[in-house]
Amino acid sequence: MRKTIIAGNWKMNKTRKEAKELIEGVVAAVKAEKNLPEVVVFPPFTSLDIADAACAGSPVSFGAQNLATEESGAYTGEVSAPMLLDAGCKYVIIGHSERRQYYGETNQTVPLKVKMALKHNLTPIICVGELLDEREEGLTDPVVKRQVGAAVTGLTQEELQKIVFAYEPVWAIGTGKVCESVEAARVVKNVRDTLKQFFDNKDKVEEVPVLYGGSMNAKNADELLAQDEIDGGLIGGASLKVEDFVSIVKSATKRPRLSAV
Repeated sequence: MRKTIIAGNWKMNKTRKEAKELIEGVVAAVKAEKNLPEVVVFPPFTSLDIADAACAGSPVSFGAQNLATEESGAYTGEVSAPMLLDAGCKYVIIGHSERRQYYGETNQTVPLKVKMALKHNLTPIICVGELLDEREEGLTDPVVKRQVGAAVTGLTQEELQKIVFAYEPVWAIGTGKVCESVEAARVVKNVRDTLKQFFDNKDKVEEVPVLYGGSMNAKNADELLAQDEIDGGLIGGASLKVEDFVSIVKSATKRPRLSAV
């Protein structure tokens, strides 16, 4: 059984006051729910302490949207894995398409960050996915395979079991476009099939959660999460409103293969 995860990536949104209201609203709304998935929020760095306080004793976890490749040093503007762990983070997003597109994240830096996260007991959610022109040229599968292969460079089977992947078709992020559920599930399966090329224990590879991250919202969550291959969602815009995010969480409670930690 794979873990089901509903993760809210707030990106560069919410002041500290707004963050407190949003997290407390989510916590209050889900605490009485049964069969919950793993619920995770990813506020900006400035609100990690607020998330730590608001999530304490609740079924909601939190994480960071990025981390540095180094543990400390003269790296102005960076935030390290030890700092995130000290702030109470459980998860960290690595290789998000916006980090790749705007801030130079590459298939070379992603594995460095993955290793750093694992070294400090942070669970990485590794994002992979194709651009619009790559999809139109029929390159979805090779692009995703290349990104997955790079991300797990040098990892052991044991380390793989501590990782989460998210397939995020870049052309569907923030555009309102959604990859058809059957196609999304096919690419998610492709992620696991690629992992089987790097790790001998195929049964263990089947346990690696892979989320869908491309404009999942309250209207399409049921259909996407009904796909057995899709183990949850990395939610962007819909995570910024309590009612929308909680609606997706409730969609995940309907999954018969749910296994939360």
